[in-house]
Amino acid sequence: MPDGFASAADRATFIAALPKAELHLHIEGSLEPELMFALAQRNGVAIPFANVEEVRAAYAFSNLQDFLDIYYQGMGVLITEQDFYDLTAAYLARAHADAVRHVEIFFDPQGHTARGVAFGTVITGITRALDDAQARFGITSKLIMCFLRHLSEADAEATLDEAVPYLGRIDGVGLDSSEVGHPPAKFERVFARARTLDLKIVAHAGEEGPPAYVYEALDLLQVDRIDHGNRSLEDPALVARLAARGITLTVCPLSNLKLCVVDDIAAHPLKTMLDAGLHATVNSDDPSYFGGYVNANYQAVADALDLSRGDLLTLARNSFTGSFLDDAAKAAHLAAIDAYA
Repeated sequence: MPDGFASAADRATFIAALPKAELHLHIEGSLEPELMFALAQRNGVAIPFANVEEVRAAYAFSNLQDFLDIYYQGMGVLITEQDFYDLTAAYLARAHADAVRHVEIFFDPQGHTARGVAFGTVITGITRALDDAQARFGITSKLIMCFLRHLSEADAEATLDEAVPYLGRIDGVGLDSSEVGHPPAKFERVFARARTLDLKIVAHAGEEGPPAYVYEALDLLQVDRIDHGNRSLEDPALVARLAARGITLTVCPLSNLKLCVVDDIAAHPLKTMLDAGLHATVNSDDPSYFGGYVNANYQAVADALDLSRGDLLTLARNSFTGSFLDDAAKAAHLAAIDAYA
C-alpha cells in the first residue's frame, strides 16, 4: 500500500475520520427513498412507485437527463417548511458521521416555486436545519442558490428578485440542471447582477458540456469555483489556466460513474487532475441517487486510483481552501488536518 497505509482497511479508517468539507451537494439530491415515501404519505402526494425497492430500481441512469427526470419527480413530495427541514437535517446527520466539518450546499428554488411552494418556505426550512446542525454538531455552512439552466434567464432573474429579502442567508449563486445546449453565456447578465449583490459565483461546467463551457464560466460568469470540470482536461491551455489561478474544481466521482461521464471509477480523472496541479476536491453531488455520501466517494476513488495518504490529505485541504470560509476559519480547519495527519 502507498504512503504509509498497511492495508486497504487502514486507508478506509483514515478516510472515515479525516476532517473534510463538502462543496458540491444538491440538497434535493439527498432525498432518500425512505424519506420520499414518508413525505409523500404525510402530504398526500401520489408517487409512481409501490415501495422503496422500486424507487432504487429506477435510479439507473444512462445520462444526466435520465437522472434529472426522476430528480424533479422526487421534488414533488417537498411541500412544507418541515419537509425541507427534515430533508436537510437528514443530510447533515450523514455528513457529521463522515467527519464533515463544513458544507456548502446547493438548493434549486425554481424546482419548488414552479410547483406553488413559496421561496420563503424552502429557504426557512433549509436554514433552520443548518442552524440546528451547527448547534448540535458544530458543522458550519454556506448556502448557494442555483439557477436551472434549462429555464430562461428571465426566470433566473425573477428567482433572484425573490431571493433579495433572504440575502442574509444566501452566500452564492450557481448554475445546474441540463448542461448540454445551455451554455453559461445564456446567464451572463443575471450572474453580473448577482456579483453586484456580493454573492459568490459558481457554475456546473465541463461535466457533459465541452471545455468551451468552462471558458465561458470563467470569462463571462467570472466564477469563483467550477463544479465538476472533468472535460477541462481535454484542453491543456485550460488546465494550465485553472492550475495557475488555483480555481477549485468540485469533483463528484460516484456521480460521474452513475451518469456515465466515466465508464469505470478506475478511469476517473481525479488523480490526473491532482498530478496536473489542479485544485480538485471530492464531493457527493446527489448522494441518494448516486450511491454514496462523501466518504463513499473518497473511498471509491482511493481504492480505484490507489490514492496515497498525501493525496487524501491534499483533497481534504483543498476542500477547506476552496471553500467560502474566511481565512481564520480555513486556517483552523487546516490545522485540524495537520493534527490528524
